[in-house]
Amino acid sequence: MVIFISFFTKISRFLIFLTKIFPNFTFSRKILNKNQNYYTMVLVIENMIKSFLINNSMNLVKNNNNYNKEQLEEIKYGLESIYLLLTKFVVIITISIILGIFKETLILLLFYNFLRAFAFGIHASKSIYCWISSSIIFLGIPLICKNFIFQNLFFIIGTIICFLCIAIFAPADTEKRPLINIKKRKVYKFLSIFVTIIYIISIFITKNVLLKNLMMFSLIIQTVLILPITYKMFKLPYNNYKNYK
Repeated sequence: MVIFISFFTKISRFLIFLTKIFPNFTFSRKILNKNQNYYTMVLVIENMIKSFLINNSMNLVKNNNNYNKEQLEEIKYGLESIYLLLTKFVVIITISIILGIFKETLILLLFYNFLRAFAFGIHASKSIYCWISSSIIFLGIPLICKNFIFQNLFFIIGTIICFLCIAIFAPADTEKRPLINIKKRKVYKFLSIFVTIIYIISIFITKNVLLKNLMMFSLIIQTVLILPITYKMFKLPYNNYKNYK
């Protein structure tokens, strides 16, 4: 039920986003005008469910632990992130099944998230931006990987660029999650490079075209997300750990 409501909530927010960016986009405006009360109700219900789940979880944490205010804020942020991640994951997987790219989407998610766990990278400033970018990446790229065959030159140039960028810029922290500990940064950099090398070796060893494409694009996605220019484009601070020296 939560996922069903969340699915329609994201669609309504996407339509609202389109009308703000493209005022003359009559299709989304007509749908919103025709179903405004419905979309408003769905948004309210989803916010109520989200608040109910997170607030009850926070009450359990408060009643069974002795955390300070800062720690509780971190836990709440983590719970909100988990809620967003789970709803986003189920919605994207559901759409991928409808599009017939479930296997491709799932594999890309696994490759990408495993590398991102060490290399980190930019986070969208708003949930709607996160939904739009995630939908484009995890539904669009699997379609490309499934239907296109790339030349070896693409993989050679791509892996070289990705390796150099990850070796230089990973891990890339965020304002909400700065990597203050020097030892942790070094460990994450080592693991990022190690996983990247494993991916690169696998790309040139495997004869499975789909796996080759998905690994290559997982490297490309992660590389883009850790570049300083990407942070600059979205007006987000880079190297946030330096603010704590």
